[in-house]
Amino acid sequence: MKVHEYQAREVLLSAGVKMPQAVLARSGDEAAAAFTQLGGAVAVVKAQVHAGGRGKGGGVKLVKSADEAKREADRILSKPLVTHQTGPEGVPVRSVLVAAGVEIAKEYYVGVVLDRARGVPVMMASAEGGVEIEEVARTKPGAIHKEAFHPMLGLQPYSARKLAAAIGLTKKPAAAAAKLMLALGRVFLEKDCSLAEINPLVLTKSGEVTAIDAKINFDDNAVPRHADVEALYDPTEEDAAEIRARDAGLSYIALDGNIGCLVNGAGLAMATMDIIKLHGGEPANFLDVGGSVTADGAKEAFGIILSDPKVKAILVNIFGGIAKCDLIAEALIAAGREIGFKVPVVVRLEGTNVERARKLLEGAKGDLPTLITASDLTDAAQKVVKATK
Repeated sequence: MKVHEYQAREVLLSAGVKMPQAVLARSGDEAAAAFTQLGGAVAVVKAQVHAGGRGKGGGVKLVKSADEAKREADRILSKPLVTHQTGPEGVPVRSVLVAAGVEIAKEYYVGVVLDRARGVPVMMASAEGGVEIEEVARTKPGAIHKEAFHPMLGLQPYSARKLAAAIGLTKKPAAAAAKLMLALGRVFLEKDCSLAEINPLVLTKSGEVTAIDAKINFDDNAVPRHADVEALYDPTEEDAAEIRARDAGLSYIALDGNIGCLVNGAGLAMATMDIIKLHGGEPANFLDVGGSVTADGAKEAFGIILSDPKVKAILVNIFGGIAKCDLIAEALIAAGREIGFKVPVVVRLEGTNVERARKLLEGAKGDLPTLITASDLTDAAQKVVKATK
């Protein structure tokens, strides 16, 4: 689960991380009032969206007066913000954060993620903050210093001091940075985060260490254990189809292609998307309907897929194990007759009672003229790619 920057700030501030004062605003007038409230000569107006690259997209602006804060906030709020993470359509901006400016001497990066190869969290630090850390990792991996730590023991002080020294900090700034890293590590573990990041962490011209940005993602499976985290959920930042799928107990992720996928099992869904691409197509989604397919579940799944205007054809790839293929075929046919297949639907079934299932599908083609059966997965992929063209 992603949260906004202003929410991540609240989590870090409660953990003792030092950050400049900031005020949330939902209009230009509120942004102007926030600038005055902060009482400084400079502030930063930042779009609050669940996407990175805000600065390059024009969603982060330095302002030097209340009038300028109002003008920039109105501009940012007036149209979708387009970044490399949003796609060309962008995302709507509903609020901005007006943060007090600081005099920056040097920028750093600090973050915690799970090292899946080792099965433990790892604290990362770099002297190259304020830029895309992924690019730094790709072009200069030696610039990122790492310290793994035990999930039960947490980041140890000596590890935090080691990282502070590795990024070139000494004396009081090094001690302050180490203290901040320890707090960040505690937040990561205590709140069941999948990512806790400060970029940039800055050394001010007066020698203070402070975080001027924050990004936190929480493990979806652990959110119900934390009422305070659950309260941070913002459904307006989520894809409407993904919310609909979640409410129906389906696993759905929207993608950029034009071939909808309805599959049972996450591994089979990944293989289905791979073979679509192998034959020159582009999947429009990942959709796992689970171990069995009911008529209601199939109807909802088709409805979700067809709500995407990019979808030109659908590939149904079902392995009948616990749920027999003939029952699955009946569910698919019932769903098709109720909602109508507006685009070609290629169906590949395999497993228990598959021959009876194929006869049912063949017999339903009179009612469902866009229904296409496939003998195997390669045949299905070829047919669905052809159907889009």
